[in-house]
Amino acid sequence: MAEARPAESGQVDLVVFSSLFPSTARPGAGLFIRERMFRVARHRPLAVVSPQPWFPGQSLIRMLRPGYRPQAPALEIQQGIRVYHPRFLSVPGWLRQFDGWSMALGSFFLLRRLKAEGARLIDAHFAYPDGEAATRLGRWLGLPVTITLRGTEVPHSRNPVLRPRMARALQQAARVFSVSDSLRQLALQLGVAADKTEVVGNGVDTTRFYPLDRQATRAELGIPQDAEVLVSVGGLVERKGMHRVIDCLPALLERHPDLHYLVAGGGSPEGDMRAELDAQVKRLGLTDRVRLLGNLPPDELKTPLSASDVFVLATRNEGWANVFLEAMACGLPVVTTDVGGNAEVVCRAELGTIVPFGDPAALQQALDAALAKDWDRDAILEYAQANQWDTRVAQLLRAFDRITNLAPVEAGLAVK
Repeated sequence: MAEARPAESGQVDLVVFSSLFPSTARPGAGLFIRERMFRVARHRPLAVVSPQPWFPGQSLIRMLRPGYRPQAPALEIQQGIRVYHPRFLSVPGWLRQFDGWSMALGSFFLLRRLKAEGARLIDAHFAYPDGEAATRLGRWLGLPVTITLRGTEVPHSRNPVLRPRMARALQQAARVFSVSDSLRQLALQLGVAADKTEVVGNGVDTTRFYPLDRQATRAELGIPQDAEVLVSVGGLVERKGMHRVIDCLPALLERHPDLHYLVAGGGSPEGDMRAELDAQVKRLGLTDRVRLLGNLPPDELKTPLSASDVFVLATRNEGWANVFLEAMACGLPVVTTDVGGNAEVVCRAELGTIVPFGDPAALQQALDAALAKDWDRDAILEYAQANQWDTRVAQLLRAFDRITNLAPVEAGLAVK
């Protein structure tokens, strides 16, 4: 990835606002946001504000749970871009419902300083609590706000406390982006005007994800050359469904006796199922067939992808999963569930198979068929090439230009 343009003091035009963003404390968090917005930074100078939850005594919790809320430094420089990590009070339990207010208050003075440096727009990611906080900041500071829906909005919309607050934030935004049309439809259900919504899917960096030699990658990973290989990439959490794939393996091994399953990923703020997955693998007698590779840097993911035959993610909820395009850029068909925007990414039969969520028989049958099928790898690679980041960034830049060229009232601001 090319270097983003530095945002030195006095050169900030855009503020990216998201509590999920890579840092030295959480290098794998929100990589998809950085991939998108640091490409925008080549055209519009920006700074990142990534608020961090905090409450007195949380260091005591880390004595029992070492990975609990790791604290990033107040300021980092990433590819020449300033990434700020202001703290905000966030008490576990029912008090989390005040995170939107607290996040806005904790970021106010920093945003006011960035506005003085020239910032004209706040670009928030996730409707709650980030979007709610951003729209409050926008009202207080007289700045237009955009919000990108990325998938967490689906479960939040079912929460009777959060739903009206999320709807209010989205209705107050100057523009609502969504990474899939299914999320755009949710925004419409929450009362957002259709002409304020726009689908901007995620993209793929084909200079980072591309096929490597299969024999070499299998030798590197210690996988037999004649094996059939499934692979998943994602956090080891219930939502991603690695345990659902593992449950299918005993039956699949009857038809595919040389089958192996690779899993790249680790714990995340959602949780860490590593111990449960290890126990499941041992219970099913699959210790020589399932490899949990742990978290891998993005540049290393193409090794297990290139060593595999089929990518699978039996996920419960997604917005637009970047990992599907990353797998396709390495030549893999995708088997996944019919949730969120998955069917919008795996949109043709030549790219993979979509199965109902919660139907283990359908998942097993789809994996069986995918392993047996002679896929047109060139067509899959061509689709990935057509979904690179450049077209997405150009679309965003046009939207940002329209918003920042409008007067405050036209941009949807209610300055009070």
